Amino acid sequence: MHLNRIKNKKISLDDLGVNFSEIEPALTSKEAMEESNRCLYCYDAPCITACPTGINIPSFIKKIASGNLKGSAKVIMEANPVGASCARVCPTEELCEGACVLNDVSLPIMIGNLQRHATNWAIQNNAQLFQAGEANGKKVAIIGGGPAGLSAARELARLGYQATIFEAKEKAGGLNTFGIVSFRLPQEISLWEVEQVEKLGVEIRTNTKIGIDIQVEEIIKNYDAVVLAIGMSKVPMLGIQGEDADGVYDAIDFVEYTKTPPFDQQFIGKRMAIIGAGNTAIDAATCSVRLGAGDVKMIYRRTEAEMTAYEFEYEFAKQDGVEFRWLTQPTRIIKDDSGKVKALECVRMELGSPDNSGRRRPTPVPGSEFSLEVDVVIKAIGQTRYVDLIEDFGLEHNKGIVKINMDTHQTSNPKVYAAGDVIFGDGQGEAMVVTAAQQGKLTAHSIHKQFTRDKATVESFN
Repeated sequence: MHLNRIKNKKISLDDLGVNFSEIEPALTSKEAMEESNRCLYCYDAPCITACPTGINIPSFIKKIASGNLKGSAKVIMEANPVGASCARVCPTEELCEGACVLNDVSLPIMIGNLQRHATNWAIQNNAQLFQAGEANGKKVAIIGGGPAGLSAARELARLGYQATIFEAKEKAGGLNTFGIVSFRLPQEISLWEVEQVEKLGVEIRTNTKIGIDIQVEEIIKNYDAVVLAIGMSKVPMLGIQGEDADGVYDAIDFVEYTKTPPFDQQFIGKRMAIIGAGNTAIDAATCSVRLGAGDVKMIYRRTEAEMTAYEFEYEFAKQDGVEFRWLTQPTRIIKDDSGKVKALECVRMELGSPDNSGRRRPTPVPGSEFSLEVDVVIKAIGQTRYVDLIEDFGLEHNKGIVKINMDTHQTSNPKVYAAGDVIFGDGQGEAMVVTAAQQGKLTAHSIHKQFTRDKATVESFN
């Protein structure tokens, strides 16, 4: 992809739009056929085991090789209700492709690109891959329309449940729709997956906030089961002076701004400082470059070895010209007379003994204070939790991480189940799109198992 870089020249809004076009070219039909024929179609395929949703990878690849693209897409989406999105955002080099047996002799099969090829066919041909099951009279409320919520709703609909998603935003899809940069995941891909779920009869109530537009008590009373799939919330405060300055942004909001054009030219030529070194921080940095920023720095209080971003994300940011300032801690945001960001005051750090995360604890180096002239500061230091909503449901949690029975996916209220980012943390699962999708799917089947068992018990007494 051509990236329109701004170096003291004017750039149009159309140019900015081009910068957010999908960066990875799709495989041609010939390339997909050739690549699929490289697959060994392993009987005991390690790539299946490495996929959190258990996609039968050899099967979908073999169907591509035989020209059955609808069948291929169905295999993918059967296992992963957000399989088109995951084809673009999964860390495949760590998962399925990393487990490919061909790593030992050549290059692994391009599983992600082949998955994208098959699901692209389904999108372009408006294929309806699944049908709703026979209605069983049970109603389930899903709180949150992100990957976990969509996956739960899709499976429940196929099992005959009347599923309703309550989504606070104007569109469903969650992270996939609003939180992953467009040049990796165009919004229309996520919205196609939402449409696939709606076509099964799932009602999606957008712009609906729990506690405002509908009360918790009403949901608990009117539904046979509830799935809490609310994900995570905003970036926390830095806790430093000057954080209220004009020009300080939440990374989640900043990335969302780039997902919903039209753009404006407010960031062209600006000096940007991104605080953090996770995947969201990388997204904020690479979006800054594409919005025409003149200088982009990532500020991180630990070293490269401790950063939490995926390796491919880190390499991508370096290719975009992002500068990394390691062992650097912001201490104050300096404002000009009009209240806008003028500079970022920092102190150099050194690493000591490990903290609770297992990473070495950073401590300030006395007398090492310095300032960076910046126009914009973007906070990307993790995300807070929807603690108030969790407590409104009366659920046990650990700092916003909902406790569940890992076998049944039930919370401390047996009528309420939970899936996705709301249960990940403190060593319990990894917050990836694909793991959230799997959690949603498993939760749906757990609900069905519970109702089937209850029905069987009642019938045995009649």
